[in-house]
Amino acid sequence: MSQQQRELLKLVVVGHVDHGKSTLVGRLLHETDSLPPGKVEAIKAMSERRGMPFEWAFVMDALQAERDAGLTIATTQIWLRTPRRDTVIIDAPGHKEFLKNMVTGAAQADAALLVIDAQEGVREQSRRHGYLLHLLGLRQVAVVVNKMDLVDYDEARFRALEREIQAYLGGLRLTASAIVPVVARDGDSIRHRSAKLAWYRGPTLIEALGDFHPLSASTDLPLRLPIQDVYKFDERRILVGRIESGWLKVGDRLMFSPQNRTARIASIEAWGVDRLPTEAEAGQSVGITLDEQLFVERGALASHVERPPVETDVFRARLFWLGREPLRVGRALKLKLHTAETMVTVQSIEKVIDTGDLSASAATQVERNAVAEVVLRSRAMLALDTHAACPRTGRFVLVDGYDIA
Repeated sequence: MSQQQRELLKLVVVGHVDHGKSTLVGRLLHETDSLPPGKVEAIKAMSERRGMPFEWAFVMDALQAERDAGLTIATTQIWLRTPRRDTVIIDAPGHKEFLKNMVTGAAQADAALLVIDAQEGVREQSRRHGYLLHLLGLRQVAVVVNKMDLVDYDEARFRALEREIQAYLGGLRLTASAIVPVVARDGDSIRHRSAKLAWYRGPTLIEALGDFHPLSASTDLPLRLPIQDVYKFDERRILVGRIESGWLKVGDRLMFSPQNRTARIASIEAWGVDRLPTEAEAGQSVGITLDEQLFVERGALASHVERPPVETDVFRARLFWLGREPLRVGRALKLKLHTAETMVTVQSIEKVIDTGDLSASAATQVERNAVAEVVLRSRAMLALDTHAACPRTGRFVLVDGYDIA
């Protein structure tokens, strides 16, 4: 199979700080022969120079600042190659102060590994990360119970954690495809079964990864083409953007929301080709011309007339608050939704969700790193979808000044 034909899986690795995510990823790379030649030797030499014991985590913690602080700060992406597919591993930070980076990493992923320390067990941050995977719509999740050596490879301890993990994910309507006991440092249950964990009959971690699948292209969803810009060439106006879902072809009648103007696609433009394409699908960036000269600008959302988005200036949303100050009713913020930008106001705070036990309670404000359901009112009409119907246009960002909140 050629490189172009190989499947590509985007995998995020999350978990509480110090539960061994970076060690796990480093060991995975080693076990799949995905490290460049001489990399392990270079890391060992670096460790000796610093007078430190060798750590697989140093494969991922490449930044000097990260090694000095002993924690992963930024999301790091690295390739893992297995016989079946290529995998891009997104190593997301576990420290509470870097949850924004974790959300950024998880938002790009097809599947997730949630790492739990066998000795420390499920912590607040573990539950928060699990909830955020649910919030971002990730359905493919496996759990790694790491550091089994610290509990003497005890099956009873693993089974207790297994029940706790299953109960929590079940409350989120998530089912772990596998819960695997490992010792990442030593390689137990990573690629090969371990005699120390002889009681475990499930898949190894690499086998569990084989059960994940790249998310299918969103071609079966309604067409959503956010307009990024309008190029003017001679008499032509070329509308450009990335197709987030669905597909289009020359001759289709499109609606541009929220202006509610319609026109047919006259052409799909391309450069340096003998023949212009006649159709395009989700994931492609395109330029189109219309059979009528409509006034369309950045932020408009193109769809087929038969399956338009929702148009509204008020909507209920579930959000993860990252702002420095608590979120309160009446607060004005900039909303970025696909290529559209507008100001919104917090009309009401419906409830705040405790990510620990999944209970909901009334509140007058949303604290930093909390999840809440709120009602937002926009100053302009918006074209959007529910996250369940069309994830790409059902997800947004709020900006406070210059900071993502």
